[in-house]
Amino acid sequence: MGLKLQSVAANQGWTWVRDGVRLYLRRPLAFSAMLLLFLLASGIWSVLPVVGLAALASLPLLSLGFMVASRAVLRGGMAHPGQFIEPLRGDAARRRNLLWLCALYGVGALAVVWAIGWLYGDAMDALRDAMSKHGAASDEVAQAAADPRLLEGTLSFVLLAGVLSIPFWHAPALVWWGGQGVWQSLFSSTLGIWRARGAYVVYSLTWLAASMGFSLLLGVLAGTFSAPALVTWLVPALVIALSSAFYTSLWFSFVDNFGSPDDEH
Repeated sequence: MGLKLQSVAANQGWTWVRDGVRLYLRRPLAFSAMLLLFLLASGIWSVLPVVGLAALASLPLLSLGFMVASRAVLRGGMAHPGQFIEPLRGDAARRRNLLWLCALYGVGALAVVWAIGWLYGDAMDALRDAMSKHGAASDEVAQAAADPRLLEGTLSFVLLAGVLSIPFWHAPALVWWGGQGVWQSLFSSTLGIWRARGAYVVYSLTWLAASMGFSLLLGVLAGTFSAPALVTWLVPALVIALSSAFYTSLWFSFVDNFGSPDDEH
């Protein structure tokens, strides 16, 4: 598939969310199982020395795996965890480029984590120490949590992680389906998002509104029925469902930006 940058209207951001949710609801258990298994594997990797970096570096394969699964479901197939490694079974050049993308993303993510820890680590350590010594409901914890550097650190992390994600957003798919090289795919992804920036603003705000709306609904239900256990069980399920739907929506943003690999058949 050649590079075909297309014009994308701002309201397409809402369409990506809608279509992603609809596709997720066609195979909710399969998509949720994919994400859960990926998170489980990443959690195991993250506690291992040296290999722990693979948990960060593997995120490009997470997005690409969901795109492969989304395309398969749209064509009448199934979604399954094997689709995370399906692209690595392709030709040697594309496999090598995908692994390079993973390595570059891992280094970038590690740099973001290191920078936030270096700038705001004292405030985070103070909060952890207060919680371990005095309990979560103590005045010491409240005082440590009021440190403005915690909010600054959180916002800085979100900003840096967002900037890092832009060149990698479509890069794995451009390598796998477009046959692009590492640097070309990173450039194409950045250019595509810049050209469709209005749609991505709408896309991001829609997912944020959905997350906040469901969180508010859970809080109201828990308060109304005096059932904190409801929140304990529903919050993880909601997070998995929303996250899975988000990842299924990536396929639609890719197709609108660059066209479908099926167009050439």
